[in-house]
This record gives sequence, C-alpha cells and structure tokens, in this order.
Amino acid sequence: MFIVGITGGIGSGKTTVSKYLEDKGLAVLDADKISGEVTAAGGSAVEEVAEVFGPKAVDADGAMNRKYISDIVFNDRMKLDLLSSIVHKHVFEEMDKRIAEETEKNTKCIVLDVPIPVRKFTEMADQVWVVTCDTDIRIRRLIDRGLSLEEAQRRIAMQLTDDEYADLGDYKIDNSGTQEETYAQIDELIKSQLVERGIRI
Repeated sequence: MFIVGITGGIGSGKTTVSKYLEDKGLAVLDADKISGEVTAAGGSAVEEVAEVFGPKAVDADGAMNRKYISDIVFNDRMKLDLLSSIVHKHVFEEMDKRIAEETEKNTKCIVLDVPIPVRKFTEMADQVWVVTCDTDIRIRRLIDRGLSLEEAQRRIAMQLTDDEYADLGDYKIDNSGTQEETYAQIDELIKSQLVERGIRI
C-alpha cells in the first residue's frame, strides 16, 4: 500500500486537498478528526491530558476542555508541545489500527491528513505533499472561521513556516490561487505519482 501524507499550516488548505483526493476515491485518515475522537468524552487521550494539565482540562461532559486548554497552550510553546505529544501518540495509535484495516482490504493507496509533520508521520508516509498558502490568505480564512486577527496571527506564528514545511515534503501544492489552480496541481501529482505507480483513481 502506498501512503501519501498531506500536511501544511493552519488555514493553508489541507482539507481542500484531502477532500479532493477523497472525492477521487482514495481513503483519507484525517488527524484532526481522529484528534477530536481521542479527546472527546471517553476518548483515549482524555485521562492523560487531565493528569498533565489538571482536572480543569476536562469539562463536565468528560471531554477535553478545549477553551481551557487553548488559553494555556497557545501562549506557551512548551505546553503546546507537551499537549501535542500526548494527543499525537493517541492519534497515531488509532491511525495504525486503521491503516492495518485498509491493508487487510488490499487498499492500494491511503492519504494521511496531518497538520503537524512529526517524525512518526514522515515515517508512516511513503511520500509527503505539503500545502502552502500566502499568510494574508490564511489569516483571512481563520478570521472567517471566527478567530480574531490577533489569535489567527498567534496560531500561525506557533507553527512551522511554509519553508520549513516544504523542507519536510517531497512535493508542494500552492493553494494561494483559485480552486481550479489548486486542483490542477493535485491532478498533476495524481498522474505522476499515483497513476504511474499503478494506482487508478
């Protein structure tokens, strides 16, 4: 099975790329969705988060208290790294299970949508496609999602730069233009990297 990793900073458009590939028929494992599952009530990461960040890190429903945690970690890079290490461990354990399930189905190709390209991710993926986008556009997208300008800028600043992301990837998709221009870049990678390997989508 050939594993394609999709990564990029917040607001860059990873979801646009992954959704396009999913619509083409590829199985997509979305780390953000799995992260939501492992930090929801009864999720595998909740107990460990509470042990590290205290009882207030869990809300009345038994899920990770996102507002409380966000106020802490997005002002302290070390605490963000600590939270990330906990959640990533549980996310990748779940990804391993789902990859094994797809392997049993003889799936030819699977896509991993992961916002932060930690070592485990780059080791799992046979190839990494990095999605980049102009910072002004990313900020506008985040504001449209409900973040303040200051919060959007802060979250982007806490992540890798586009150049740092690109250094970790094999191919880059620039999502600063039109949707059609982004799709054209994806189509080219599908043709050169997947179809050429006998993966028909």
